[in-house]
Amino acid sequence: MISAVKVVFSIAGLGICSLAIAQDDTSRVTELNKVTVVGYKAMNGIGHFNEVNSSFIYTGKKTEIIEVDSIDANKAINNTRQILGRIPGLYIVESETGGFVANGIGVRGLNPVQSLELDARQNGYNVAADVYGYNETYYLPPMEAVERVEMIKGSSSLQFGSQLGGMVNYLIKSGSKDKPFTFSTMQTVGSTGLYNNYLSAGGTIGKFNYFTFLNYRGLEGWRANSNQQQLTGYGKIKYQVNHKLSIGVEYSLLRNKIKMPGGLTDAQFEENSKTSVRSRNWVKSPWNIVSANMDYKMSKNTSLNIITTFLSGERSLVWVNRLPNIEDNRDLITGEYVNREVDREMMKSTTTELRLLHQYRIGQINNTLAAGVRFAYSAFDRKEEAPGTNKSDFDLSTQGEYEEQFTFKTMNSAVFAENRIQLGDRFAVNPGIRLESLVTESEGEFEAGGVEKEIENEKERAFVLAGIGFQYQVGRKASAYANITQSYRPVDYAQLLPLGSVSEVDPNLKDPKGRNTDLGIRGNVKDIFNYDISLFHLTYNNRIGLTLKNNDAGEPYTYRTNIAQSIHKGIESYLECKLFRWLGTSSKAGDLSIYNSFGYTNAQYTKGEYKGNAVEYAPKVIIRTGVSYAISWFSTSLQYSHQSKAYGDADNTEISNNPIVGKIPAYSVIDWSITGRWKKIKIKAGLNNLTGKHYFTQRTDEYPGPGIIPSIGRSYYAGIGLDFM
Repeated sequence: MISAVKVVFSIAGLGICSLAIAQDDTSRVTELNKVTVVGYKAMNGIGHFNEVNSSFIYTGKKTEIIEVDSIDANKAINNTRQILGRIPGLYIVESETGGFVANGIGVRGLNPVQSLELDARQNGYNVAADVYGYNETYYLPPMEAVERVEMIKGSSSLQFGSQLGGMVNYLIKSGSKDKPFTFSTMQTVGSTGLYNNYLSAGGTIGKFNYFTFLNYRGLEGWRANSNQQQLTGYGKIKYQVNHKLSIGVEYSLLRNKIKMPGGLTDAQFEENSKTSVRSRNWVKSPWNIVSANMDYKMSKNTSLNIITTFLSGERSLVWVNRLPNIEDNRDLITGEYVNREVDREMMKSTTTELRLLHQYRIGQINNTLAAGVRFAYSAFDRKEEAPGTNKSDFDLSTQGEYEEQFTFKTMNSAVFAENRIQLGDRFAVNPGIRLESLVTESEGEFEAGGVEKEIENEKERAFVLAGIGFQYQVGRKASAYANITQSYRPVDYAQLLPLGSVSEVDPNLKDPKGRNTDLGIRGNVKDIFNYDISLFHLTYNNRIGLTLKNNDAGEPYTYRTNIAQSIHKGIESYLECKLFRWLGTSSKAGDLSIYNSFGYTNAQYTKGEYKGNAVEYAPKVIIRTGVSYAISWFSTSLQYSHQSKAYGDADNTEISNNPIVGKIPAYSVIDWSITGRWKKIKIKAGLNNLTGKHYFTQRTDEYPGPGIIPSIGRSYYAGIGLDFM
């Protein structure tokens, strides 16, 4: 007599459906043959972590997960606006083809340039050169290789590090668990000379699981004097020693050479945003990351994870480092260009993180403890302002000595603990604490006012961060969450001594610190309506920014200093409705969904000279809304993005002769993408910035400018690939 029937479905592009029939007599079990179901992954919008996942606790935290393969987007150029645009309030610095190898992102009115106020990770380990001293992100994996992107806003500072913005993690795909070899390729071409070649392979052989990819991108660029050649590679092997222990090793590399078109003044941008006033600017930033990890299930209730990472990177420039209104002139007698400037940076760092997750009971109360330690060391050498050649090609050879040379070192150790306490069936509280020790050393020589100077100093800090989170299960698929968490951001080398900057820097910069607060509710209704609505409040003390000053001759210049305290508060909302499911349409008709990602941020200075002014790079409104349709052989999406006005300086300058400061005007763009599948063949195509809007998202006082960095106008792409699964 059959007493129970259990059906387990798992559909994710290619899924497995198994049906197990359990009987009263447990010795009589009928197991049917495994059935492979070929289907499609419908758009699921933004997901979020369970309260306990892997070695981490997420109770009360604002988390967001993007499944990259479920998104129709231009992944050949890592179009962040399409791929991550569903994350509410995400500010994206679109500089991928202007000289940076990765678009920067920021949240809640924090600086988005090179994602420097986020803890950027790949597979759980840091990919920035230095976790504190120089945490700008120059390497990111190609989105075609990424399985999902995970973000924790604000409240990640206890478990991951003290950054005010939070943590973003790019999780690379793994090899098939039930096949020894699978292979995938995608060849993409597009406007402005785009050619992108992506190849990947993976599988499981015995106790070894492996995955590797190779990605080459060539791009002439939307603006004149643009050229990009980039190779990204990756490989990982995981060995399952037994059911308790696994060990793995990974290697990531980036090799590139980029010709930079430079920045523009406001007048140049208005006249022709595709123009370039620099024809001799180049950069390369080779990156190498080696990581080893171990997962050990010590007991049913206790697990241990260790990750050790070694990073070696470089950033080298040969360029004309001048404001864009100063011409790159030739000598009137010889007809030759003047010599360019050569700047070089070499970074090496190592980080080890150990994490322990332990579940236990005190009386009738269930507890989960997540604790860990981190040790990090980095060395950073910088040489700048050497006279280069007067040629136009990529050439780092010098015609004299470097005027400035610096060596920086950072040593960091930290210990943290969070303890989730389950109070009843629905309510959990999660207090936590983090203790940090940070030592920075700097020495070097430079010229100031025609006088040679030397610096040699050491600075030690120790600080404690605390936080607490709450989560209440409102219904079976809905929960309310809240947290308040302290954050800290030490002054880094890029702020104190920026490379190639035309701004002056306050030598007495103070370390910023702050506090994040979230309150929200999320869930879904009958797998038809998905929502996550929250309020946030961020207090940011000693915020560093740019202001406009005049020298003794009355000439304006930009000055980087601690501006003042700022308060950031607002709303983040994500709503998605699956219309066909709501209307009861047959599943054979596919899946049609409409979504809206909305962020409202009111970020203002509340003290000091700039009280009442808007914080830089903090538009009040960011909206991205779209519609997507998916069926077994076809999917398409259309997305509208709007961002309101922002400013590039604390003075909130509207118009200036200095292109580093001024407003960043509001803009709206539309992106469209389609994907087709037939057996093992897949075809992708799309239009970005469909209406050809001319706009920009960044003003910069250094590389790749200085000045306005225009975003890309209308562009198209098309690709064909094969999946041998």
